[in-house]
Amino acid sequence: MLPGSIQISGETLSSAEVRDICAGLRENSVRLLSLRGCRLSERDFGHVCRGVAESHSLAQLNLNLGIVSNISRVKQLAEALKTNRSVQSLFLHGSPLTDAGLALLNPALSIHPSLVALDLGDCMLGDEGINLICGLLPPDGAKSGLKELTLSANPGVTSKGWGRLAIAVAHSSQLRVLNLDYNPLGDQVAGMLAVAVASSRTLEVLDLEGTGLTNQSAQTLLDMVENYPTALRTLILAENNISPELQQQISDLLSEGEEEEETEAREVTAREKNPWICQNNSSSQMVLMTSGLGDSLLAETEM
Repeated sequence: MLPGSIQISGETLSSAEVRDICAGLRENSVRLLSLRGCRLSERDFGHVCRGVAESHSLAQLNLNLGIVSNISRVKQLAEALKTNRSVQSLFLHGSPLTDAGLALLNPALSIHPSLVALDLGDCMLGDEGINLICGLLPPDGAKSGLKELTLSANPGVTSKGWGRLAIAVAHSSQLRVLNLDYNPLGDQVAGMLAVAVASSRTLEVLDLEGTGLTNQSAQTLLDMVENYPTALRTLILAENNISPELQQQISDLLSEGEEEEETEAREVTAREKNPWICQNNSSSQMVLMTSGLGDSLLAETEM
C-alpha cells in the first residue's frame, strides 16, 4: 500500500484516534501527518512523537498552531527527529518555541539527513534563534541544508539578527525559498537582503509582504534585479508603502528573466534532440557536438 496522508485541523483528539495515527506511522502507511491546531494530552503527544521516530515513510509533519506548546513537547519532538530519517518538511508555525525552545530542537534539525523545508513563522524567535537557523544554511561546499525557510511574523528579531541571516542566505548553497512576511524589517534590512539576493546563486522566491518597506527599498531591489543576474523569480512586496509603478517595474524585469531562461532551456532541449553535426571542409571527418546538460538538469529535477 502506498503511503497516504492524515490531515486534521482544530479537533480534540481522543486516545483511540492517536493510537490509530501511531499505528499508521509504525506501519509506514503515512507520508503526510498534519495535526494543525489540534488538542491532545501530553501522554498522547508523546505517543505521536514515538510514532514519528519509528516511521520510515513520513515526509511531511505539520504541527502548526500551538501543538508544540511547552518545553516538554519540544524535547519529545527533538528526540523523535534525532531518530527519524524520512521527514523532509517540518511545519511549526504558531508554536511558542522562543529561542530557548529552538536551542533544544536545533541539534536534531542540524543533523537530520532529509530535512529541506522548515516553517518557524510566529514562533516568538529573537536574534539567538536566528543565529541557530543560520547554521541550517551551510555555505557552498559544505553539507546540504534547507531549500525552503519560513520565518514570518517573528517581530522579536532585530536588524542585527536579520543582517546575520542575510549573510547566511548570500552564501547558502541550497536555499530557494525565503518567507519573511509580516516582520518589521524596514528599508535598512531590505537593503541587506538585496545584497544577499544579488550574491545568492539559488534563491528563487523572496516574500517581503507587510514588512514596512518604502519606495527606497523598492528602488534598491529594482536596481538589483536590473543590474545583477540572479536566480530570483518571485518577489512579493504587497502591503508595503511602495508605489504600484515600482512594483510593476520589478515584476516586469523578473518576468523577462524567466522568459529568457525558458527560451534557453528550450534551445538546450532542441540541441539534445538534434545534436549539431559539423562538416570539416578539409576532410570527411564528422564532429558530433552535444551540450552535455541533459543529465544535470534531470538530476536537479529528481532532487
